[in-house]
Amino acid sequence: MSSPLTETSTGRLRLEVKLFPKSRVQGVEGVHDGRLHIKLAAPPVDGKANAALVAFLAKLLGVKKTQVLLAAGEKNRLKVVEIAGIDLVEASRKLGLSTEP
Repeated sequence: MSSPLTETSTGRLRLEVKLFPKSRVQGVEGVHDGRLHIKLAAPPVDGKANAALVAFLAKLLGVKKTQVLLAAGEKNRLKVVEIAGIDLVEASRKLGLSTEP
């Protein structure tokens, strides 16, 4: 299984996400087909789901919202997010991708 989280040449992290908006339960649902599945309550209208995704990831990873950038997939469930201010090991742990404590 390939990790949805990689490090770019610029030192930012790149996260492949499949977003499920308008979900009753919010949270990370694991990795499927190389993408991190995330469920959020926000509807996919007027950028609300994208803003909720940025806020959700910022809070989960302990970084500022300005350090989380939606790089691709603005109008698609398949998204690419770039993250600054956290290293790969710590982000993997906080996203539940690592088995290390």
